[in-house]
Amino acid sequence: MRLTNRTYDEIQPGDSAELRRLITPDDLYVFAVASGNTNPMHLQDSDLDGDGHAERVAPGMFVASLLSAVLGTQLPGPGTLYRRQVLDFHARVHAGEEVLVRAEVLSKADGLVRLKTEVRRTSDGAVILSGEAEVLAPTEKFDRDNLEIPGLVVQRHRHFELLLERARPLPALPTAVVCPDEANSLGGALLAAKESIIAPILIGNAAAIRKAAAEIEADLTGIEVIDVPSDAAAAALACALVHEGRAAAVMKGHLHTDDLLKAMLDKATGLRVGRRFTHVFVMDVPGQPEPLFVTDAAINIAPDLATKVDICQNAIDLAISLGMDPRVGVLSAVETVNPAIQSSIDAALLSKMADRGQIKGGQVEGPLAMDNAVDMAAARTKGLKGNVAGRANILVVPGIDSGNMLAKQLSFISHAEGAGLVLGAKVPVILNSRSDSPMSRLASCAVAAIHHFAGTAK
Repeated sequence: MRLTNRTYDEIQPGDSAELRRLITPDDLYVFAVASGNTNPMHLQDSDLDGDGHAERVAPGMFVASLLSAVLGTQLPGPGTLYRRQVLDFHARVHAGEEVLVRAEVLSKADGLVRLKTEVRRTSDGAVILSGEAEVLAPTEKFDRDNLEIPGLVVQRHRHFELLLERARPLPALPTAVVCPDEANSLGGALLAAKESIIAPILIGNAAAIRKAAAEIEADLTGIEVIDVPSDAAAAALACALVHEGRAAAVMKGHLHTDDLLKAMLDKATGLRVGRRFTHVFVMDVPGQPEPLFVTDAAINIAPDLATKVDICQNAIDLAISLGMDPRVGVLSAVETVNPAIQSSIDAALLSKMADRGQIKGGQVEGPLAMDNAVDMAAARTKGLKGNVAGRANILVVPGIDSGNMLAKQLSFISHAEGAGLVLGAKVPVILNSRSDSPMSRLASCAVAAIHHFAGTAK
């Protein structure tokens, strides 16, 4: 980026400068955080006038701030300092619209430059704001190239927002919620119910469930609560409700995952259907073009080749139900087969099995290191070709250690949200952590609902 200025001596009345700017939803979020103006009318999804459409009105002072971009970078340019700005607002501009920002020199005297300023909407020429600025113009020439400004990644979770939009019109998914007897687990289920994504059946200690509801001031009217004496009994009853057709999903509450899975793995009364149970984190990583799957990071500790086949297939099936093109990158420490690294051998075998139709519905490639699985430049540097290297949207990890570390790194360093689902059972199993955000809990339920109804539509 190159910046030059016009010094006071160079500036003449009639000089002008302008820029065009497409206003994006991210602009509105950045301004809300930077200014503290969190008026919902300026944000992406708020409908304050009840007409069924989000307003997405750009804040007036954000639009006005674009004037400083012209003054500070073009006319006069670097070294300019504001003395005064008069603003008259005439119309509104919204996210998705382009504006033309213009400044014209009216006069200069004693180091001060007076400019006419205005912002117009480019689509119809409407004046959004007009006014005058008075600035101290620079006296020293500035001309510099390669000026770097740190980039910003807005921590919006667009992919989860889209999943929620897809899930809301679907019928509420009847869901057996096992032991929701503390605030977080109960709150997540009730939040999804409020959004009409699930229809919860609460199973567990009824007194503890009602106590948790009182703590979060939640009304359980109209929600079925089934009183059972223990965690094991609650998990077994959830399986029974699935077999009876009363529940089409299971949701983990405040109990150990092992206690929930033990009931589901019971050969006589559980939910096994032939494949291994595998876990998928559906990650909404800011800046990524689509959701990123990490599997298996929660159930299978050191999966063998046969288990990895099911891990791949379950993830591919889920990706298809979410409308994605499954591109499976099987991870190892290296991108070449090394007989001393078992994960690289397994990855190569999985890739060949997919070529032979033993894994269906998606492209599988491996071994891939993390960098060349998700970064196109890294893949090309290593000479890797094909549609998966650099573009993987499903990451199959060597084992639970690496998978758990990767998922938590994405969450706590890359600010991702993660939806958790167990696949391979008769119904999807929603697996949340007590530390999960409300968005993660909602997204987990949305993924389960979309996956279930995609399966029933086949």
